[in-house]
Amino acid sequence: MDKTKKQEIIKEYGIKEGDSGSTEVQVALLTERINRLTGHMVTNRHDYSTQRGLLKLVMQRRRLLSYLSKEDVGRYHNLIKSLGLRK
Repeated sequence: MDKTKKQEIIKEYGIKEGDSGSTEVQVALLTERINRLTGHMVTNRHDYSTQRGLLKLVMQRRRLLSYLSKEDVGRYHNLIKSLGLRK
């Protein structure tokens, strides 16, 4: 992911200016990485190290979403709706 795309995601999902650590920003960045790796896995089906890394990212995003749903259900629903995730 290039620097400009990352800055756009931080600006869109950040709570305040320069916010890169909030749960929403972390989930949005992980979602972008997951989408890119999923495209890579379509063309390279036997790349098992990338597959393992992809599963680790998915589980990390799942943990963050679980945390957010416990802390603030409204923010959780807004985030999964804006990212197009299902739950």
